[in-house]
Amino acid sequence: MSDIEIARRAPIKPAAEIAGKLGIPNDALMPFGATKAKVSLPFIESLGDRPDGKLILVTAITPTPAGEGKTTTSVGLADGLARIGKKAMVCLREPSLGPCFGMKGGAAGGGHAQVIPMEDINLHFTGDFHAITSAHSLLAALLDNHIYWGNEARLDTRRVNWRRVVDMNDRALRHITAALGGAANGYPREDGFDITVASEVMAILCLARDARDLEERLGRIVVGRTREREPVRASALHAPGPMAVLLKDALAPNLVQTLEHNPAFIHGGPFANIAHGCNSVIATRAALKLADYVVTEAGFGADLGAEKFFNIKCRSAGLAPDAAVLVATVRALKMHGGVGRDKLGEENAAAVKAGCVNLDRHIENLQSFGLPVVVAVNRFSADSDAEMAAVREACAARGVTAVDAEHWARGGEGAADLAREAAALADTGGKFQTTYPDDMPLWEKIEALATKIYRADGITAGQKTRGQIRELQEGGFGNLPVCIAKTQYSFSTDPEAKGAPSGHTLPLREVRLSAGAGFVVVVCGDIMTMPGLPRVPAANSIRLNERGEVEGLF
Repeated sequence: MSDIEIARRAPIKPAAEIAGKLGIPNDALMPFGATKAKVSLPFIESLGDRPDGKLILVTAITPTPAGEGKTTTSVGLADGLARIGKKAMVCLREPSLGPCFGMKGGAAGGGHAQVIPMEDINLHFTGDFHAITSAHSLLAALLDNHIYWGNEARLDTRRVNWRRVVDMNDRALRHITAALGGAANGYPREDGFDITVASEVMAILCLARDARDLEERLGRIVVGRTREREPVRASALHAPGPMAVLLKDALAPNLVQTLEHNPAFIHGGPFANIAHGCNSVIATRAALKLADYVVTEAGFGADLGAEKFFNIKCRSAGLAPDAAVLVATVRALKMHGGVGRDKLGEENAAAVKAGCVNLDRHIENLQSFGLPVVVAVNRFSADSDAEMAAVREACAARGVTAVDAEHWARGGEGAADLAREAAALADTGGKFQTTYPDDMPLWEKIEALATKIYRADGITAGQKTRGQIRELQEGGFGNLPVCIAKTQYSFSTDPEAKGAPSGHTLPLREVRLSAGAGFVVVVCGDIMTMPGLPRVPAANSIRLNERGEVEGLF
């Protein structure tokens, strides 16, 4: 059966019953139909004195077209923990409509390790992304309106940096000219769109601790500069109040369930290749109060998603994760070992061994954060014993256990061994540390990530980009962490450089300040903050059948 057929055939319980497993009363729920609900912020605030559970991060090797199954493993691990008698839940990001209709289709796990209701989660869900898009658009409208009515804040229209957003891949909107049509329409200027998941409002919603923190962060957004290069913030446009109103309900985390009726928070959705790639702080912190073991994931490979989870989210929220699960597949390791996609079905232990250089690099990186690591081999039926032995041998050389995981086919039962290993590691814990201290200069922070995580020889930037970094450093933003925007397909900026490239240079193309979110975005190489659709987008296969059901989403 396909993923969507498995999801449709599974019984689904009322959200109130799932909430009851966590001790969440009915009056703390804001229902969206019978099977999904938001959990109220006053109830979450009432959890403050409870002790925290253990936090387990699921990340992956460098992604390939062969697939790794990070979300599927996150769901399977949570179900596996429940199978071995642990009180567990999973915290995931919300899917964006852009990739759902673009490259990858839906993003709710797969096989017998899914979150449901799958179609709802992938299509609009509880409206959070629409609220974020609207709040972002409101600030854009207030900015241009402010300029139109006299520009009291003295914004230099050449130095406006607040772009617009839409939750769809649309390359034609990357660069536009706005306000054409004469004086009645404002002052013409260059503008552009990013995808909603790259919006600073998305990052703020995901990093805010509560409603007050949300509004304060919104006020700190720098929308542009004056002719004297002084920052102009959203607070000068009286924007934080109305933006917070639009985001009021979106700030509350969304409660759904796995196929095995275990609780899941799905909330927020910044990309890891162009943003910080983690679900919301509010959802994660609430889950830690409600469960003994919390499984969360970071986007794409560990060099992007896990690094940002540690250096941005954990730093901002005061979180200290207890263990990391690194997901790999034999098929993906073959690709990193030089095998083409058309040959992945053939046994090739030598290619797996060669591809394990990528696995080894990620293990070493994760261990540099002071965490114990287990490798989850998301196993396919065609994986041979010799190929699996090659993976175990590579892991053993790093002092790490590789566990066969069959959650796609068998659900929580197939992840029980992984759950035992992950829980044991989390119970032991480590000594979590970040890559760099707050007071390290921005240039040196970028250099530290390039050399320590990507294994580059160094970084390079043109005069304009160097000037941007220097201006931010001198303007009082040097204490912020950095958020690297680069291709997810390689440690380098060349998406074709598989395995574990080293000795390359990380080219810095542009720097963007996200003062409200509390980090500096560094755009590297050819990465785009507004993706385009592929030649054959997933949208071509998505339709309603004669029964009114969605087809093609998976």
